[in-house]
Parts: sequence; C-alpha cells; structure tokens
Amino acid sequence: MNALLGISLILLLGLLSGKIAEKVRTPAITAYLIIGILIGPFSLGFVPESIIAASGLISNFALSFIAFSIGQSFSRGLFHQIGKQVLWISILAAFGAGVFVVVAMRVMGLPLYVALLFGSIATATAPAALIMIIRQYKAKGRFTEILMGVVAIDDAWGLIVFSVCLAFARKIHFNHADSVFQVMLSAFWEIGGSFVLGGIIGWMFSKFSRHIRNERDLLIYTVGTILFTAGLAIHFHLSVLLGCMVLSATIVNVHKESFRFFEVLQTVDWPVYLIFFVLAGANLEINLLVEIGAIGAVYVIVRILGKCLGTYFGAVISNAGSDVKRYMGIAQMPQAGVALGMALIAKSTFPEWGAMIFTTIAATTIIYEIIGPIFVKIALHKANQIPGD
Repeated sequence: MNALLGISLILLLGLLSGKIAEKVRTPAITAYLIIGILIGPFSLGFVPESIIAASGLISNFALSFIAFSIGQSFSRGLFHQIGKQVLWISILAAFGAGVFVVVAMRVMGLPLYVALLFGSIATATAPAALIMIIRQYKAKGRFTEILMGVVAIDDAWGLIVFSVCLAFARKIHFNHADSVFQVMLSAFWEIGGSFVLGGIIGWMFSKFSRHIRNERDLLIYTVGTILFTAGLAIHFHLSVLLGCMVLSATIVNVHKESFRFFEVLQTVDWPVYLIFFVLAGANLEINLLVEIGAIGAVYVIVRILGKCLGTYFGAVISNAGSDVKRYMGIAQMPQAGVALGMALIAKSTFPEWGAMIFTTIAATTIIYEIIGPIFVKIALHKANQIPGD
C-alpha cells in the first residue's frame, strides 16, 4: 500500500470512527486511537511503513499546533484571574503523581534511580487529548480555563522534574561527580531557550502581521510561523511544545486582534489532529500489555491517585471552586507524547532498565489514551462546561 492510499484510509476511517463515537457519546480521540490500533502494522497492517516512519514529523507538526492553541490561555487578564489556582494545582498535581509513583515503585522492589525516573515521567499529561476534547464538545467556562492553564504549564514542570531526576539517576547509577550539573544545565537551556525563542518570534510575528490583508494570507502566515518556531526548536534542541506555547502566549498579550490567528488555524488543524492520533494508535504495540504485568498496573492506578489528590489539595489552597476540587484530577488523566519522549531518553541512558521503563510507559499510554478522554468528558460534563449537555 502506498503512502497516499494509507493517508486516505487514515482520514476516512478516522472520520467514520469519529461519527460512530458521536452516536455512542464517546470522545472522538478514543475512536481515533482504537481505529489506529486496528489498522496499524501490529494488527491489520493497512498503514504503510513509509507513514509509520514519518510519525515523528507528523507528531511534531500536530504538537506544534496543539501547543499554539494552548498558549492562548495565558493572556494577562485571564491569568490574573486564574493564575494562582493554575500554579497551585499544576505544581501539586505533578508533585502528587511523582511522589506516589516513586514510593510505589520502591515498594515493588525497583532500584531508587528507576523509581525516580518512573515518578518524573508520571508528572506529564497529554495536552493533545485535552485540547481536542475541549474543541469537540465546545467546552467553555472557568473550569475549562483553569484546565487549559494547568495543561499549558504541566509540560514545563514535567521537563524540569524529569531533568533533575535524570541527573540524580545518572549520579546514583554511574556515580558521575559532574552529571548533576551538566544535565541540569542542559535542562535549563532547553526550558529557558524555549521561552526566549517563542517570545522573540511571537513579538516579531505581531509586528509584521499588519501587512497581512486577507484570510488566505493570514492562514499561511500563521501556519508558517508555527512551523518556523517548531523547526528552530528542534534545530537548537529546545522544546517544541514550550516554544510554540510561548509563541502564542506572546501574541495574545501584544496583539489586539490575536483571536484572528487562532480562528483561522481552526479551519485546517482538525485533519492534522486526526492523523496524529490514528498514527499514535498505529504505533502502539498491544502485546506490550502482557509484558509489563504488575508494574504497569500499579503505575496506572497510583499515578491517577497522585494526580487527583495533588489537584484536590492545590484547589483547596488556592480557594478554587468545588467543581475544580472534585473533577479537575480525573481531567488530567491522559498521558502520551511527552511521557514517551522522556521514556526514550531513559531507555538510551540506562540500558539495563531503560527498555523496561519504555515498555511500561508505551503500554500504559494505550490505557491512558483510551480511557483518559472518557474521563475528561465526564469531568467537563460534571462541571457544566459542555453547552446543551
């Protein structure tokens, strides 16, 4: 099967599965992942190897769009209203998931450095799943705004925590005297450089946008700038997610009509998201679930408990509403791309345990990305964020 035929099947079968999902009142992303698993190389084999090989390019393309959409939550006015709640909830949710998983893995007898790696990976959430479900159900309200804010900076905390834990894991395992300093310096370069890159390009984008006269040019200009930011981030070994998120956050705060850029992007981004999630399903190996056994089951359950408890205490400290205390935790259940990227680093750094770590994260991603969107929808429904629901 050639690449064009494969892409056409992904789009058409993805569309069909999405329509079926609407009938049974299930999030479309869950249907995309399931259809991806069914038509992927580990099942029916309808997706050609050339497309599977291009998954990294497609993922960066989609994630840059997703990060750009999330960044609009950081307007000065909105963040002034919800900033305290976003910060407390995001920090304690990450802390709760990380600590719970570290303790659980130590109880199961894993080495300390392996437990630290599992715990740091557990802090990450999947912004792609959340943004698509919010878009699908047109969710609006304070709960949704806080959730978007939490997700927007969740990957920043995840990167910081993972970088620090990776440094300590290397020191414990390899006993390198300078490993902590070197790895943490690299982490600060990645995070700080991403903020600088997104900020500079966002400011330039806003200044030159006055020369854009029509919707067609606006779309080209917006997409081109997003991909330019993502490309530079990859070139300089920075974070695509953070770079594109800061890009849009800068635009929102310096451009009076920033809404135009986000509206025009929504005319083309959904097919990109569909392909991204179908390919995510196609890349996941179902047989991995058998291999990870008790470690995977504990990881799934304990991470959810840590996220929920951390979110609850963050909501209490920041005086958030009762709906945030009750439902924000389960809305952060999905986990995918960023966690898999962290697991790949662990795999390449620690040959002895790295393969097991990656296998566990890859397999549990299947569970999180299938059941996670359902819980996100439940949270939005319970918080009265879905119009007409």
